[in-house]
Amino acid sequence: MTKCTISITLIGCLALSGCQSAATSQGGRSSEFGCIAGTVGGAIVGGLVGATIGSGTGQLWAVGGGATLGAAGGNALTCN
Repeated sequence: MTKCTISITLIGCLALSGCQSAATSQGGRSSEFGCIAGTVGGAIVGGLVGATIGSGTGQLWAVGGGATLGAAGGNALTCN
């Protein structure tokens, strides 16, 4: 994957994350979806960022670490 592809993907993910509304009239159901979407989105973005680091086994560790940290960050930002 080239750096240009990763950059475009990251920009697209950030643009789509702005479409998530914070408050709705449905209550907990939307909040649960936002929490899951934030966690999964963070893992995807973190994995993509990790894919740009290193090569071979080190790159695999970077992808795993990036996905883990991204999921934790996305969860912290979207879940109460």
